[in-house]
Amino acid sequence: WSTDLTSTVGYDSIIQHLNDGRKNCKEFEDFLKERAIIEEKYGKELINLSKKKPCGQTELNTLKRSLDVFKQQIDNVGQGHIQLAQTLREEAKKMEDFREKQKLHRKKIELIMEAIHKNRNLQYKKTMEAKRLYEQRCRDKDEAEQAVHRNANLVTPKQQEKLFLKLAQTKSALEDTDRSYQQSVTTMEKIRDEWQNEHIKACEFFETQECERINYFRNALWLHVNQLSLGCVQNDEKYEEIRKSLEMCSIEKDVDFFVNLRKTGSLAPGKSLVESQKVVLTALYSS
Repeated sequence: WSTDLTSTVGYDSIIQHLNDGRKNCKEFEDFLKERAIIEEKYGKELINLSKKKPCGQTELNTLKRSLDVFKQQIDNVGQGHIQLAQTLREEAKKMEDFREKQKLHRKKIELIMEAIHKNRNLQYKKTMEAKRLYEQRCRDKDEAEQAVHRNANLVTPKQQEKLFLKLAQTKSALEDTDRSYQQSVTTMEKIRDEWQNEHIKACEFFETQECERINYFRNALWLHVNQLSLGCVQNDEKYEEIRKSLEMCSIEKDVDFFVNLRKTGSLAPGKSLVESQKVVLTALYSS
């Protein structure tokens, strides 16, 4: 409220706050969209990494199986990030829909209030003009009465008649402007009451809408954090599969597997040819 009848400072303050709230929702909406782009890009890069980048490709047996699980789960993690990106886009769309819905509902109230403010200010201007004219007619009547009293014994009967005629005219004009002023004041009071009632209803509507916005924004943030936490849990479950696979990895089995796969024989060669030639040469010299 304001003591100035034509002031909209309080109403303007509320509208500015609502506009700021709508802007804040748009900023969070844009944040979700940007986060979705990051998640999708990261997910695709993880998938490409797991599919195209060699990682222990010549390993054998249990460690090879662990590496296969590792690459598959990294691929799954990438898919999870892509799914999260889609979820974030859906949440951003919900925020946009909520924001636009509130905007449309609020616009109806704002149009009503704009019309009421315009009508109130126009009537106030008319009332002030009627007041100014009424006060002028009061001064005209007072001046006419004073002229009659001042010149009662100083003017001719014909001049005196003119003075009385002017006084009568000013009284008649005053009565007309008084009626007009009173009608204007009555209309102004009616419009003022209407404006106050609509102003109260508008403020109640705006308060309800702001409470809904804060609650929706808070819940959207809460949901977003839950989605991120869920993604972490799901990723850890995928990493746990890798850990389980690594627990099954056996160094001995892998070494034995390599030996059995690449074995060339179990017997070492005899004495070397060099050793045999040495024996022969020794025998010749002795003879």
